[in-house]
Amino acid sequence: MFNLVIGQYVPMESYVHRLDPRAKLIGVFLFVIIVFLANNWLANLLLIVFCVAGIMSSRISISFIFRGLKSILIIVLLTFFLNLFFTVGGRLLFSFGWIHIYQNGLIQSVLITDRILVIIIVTTLLTLTTSPMEITDGMESLLSPFKRIKLPVHEFALMMSISLRFIPTLLEETEKIIKAQAARGSDFTTGSLKNRMKAVVPLLVPLFVSAFKRAEDLAMAMEARGYHGDIGRTRLHKLVWKWQDSVLMIIMALLTAALIFVRA
Repeated sequence: MFNLVIGQYVPMESYVHRLDPRAKLIGVFLFVIIVFLANNWLANLLLIVFCVAGIMSSRISISFIFRGLKSILIIVLLTFFLNLFFTVGGRLLFSFGWIHIYQNGLIQSVLITDRILVIIIVTTLLTLTTSPMEITDGMESLLSPFKRIKLPVHEFALMMSISLRFIPTLLEETEKIIKAQAARGSDFTTGSLKNRMKAVVPLLVPLFVSAFKRAEDLAMAMEARGYHGDIGRTRLHKLVWKWQDSVLMIIMALLTAALIFVRA
């Protein structure tokens, strides 16, 4: 029902999969920042080309990624229509009652929607090509300077990776509860918005109970395996920065320079 791919990991053999998680984390962080440099069609086209190249390099099907984005389509559409209806300026393109669509509103809504989509796709690509353990190790390595001021870097990185991993798990659990409630006669698809929101309330209690149960099981499993934080921890696979990671950094630098150059 939800079919959300954010937080999932798809093990494959590809250029993006082989990249060091630190390079991918830095690349995604930079991409989220430089997206806001794009303020015209050419700059947005460059972002789209970068996303498509990233997807093709990962060898993950484009249709698989876009199927997973259906669940957040409502957020994208809401952003599009809010900008379309409430941004004024330029030539009046359409008018009906209180609805007025201006040229600037149409351009603004398309450009902002494009920014949101490319950010979601790139962050999704990070989790699809990087295992939770790699994300934890990468974040911990990047944040290691903060250990000098006694910040719990390892615990923070572990918490972030577990949170990402739990997104699809909780969605699967929600889907099971919805099906179980529907089998008992609950209707989530018809009626007014108020009635639909009331129908969702009974889902929250079993969902929270299930989430706490899973968290407790995970804590017990970690305790049983002797987990005690970062102290004395060793790694089977050590992170190694390769030339492919440097290539990604060069590509990000070139993309940033191109966006600045074509910026209106």
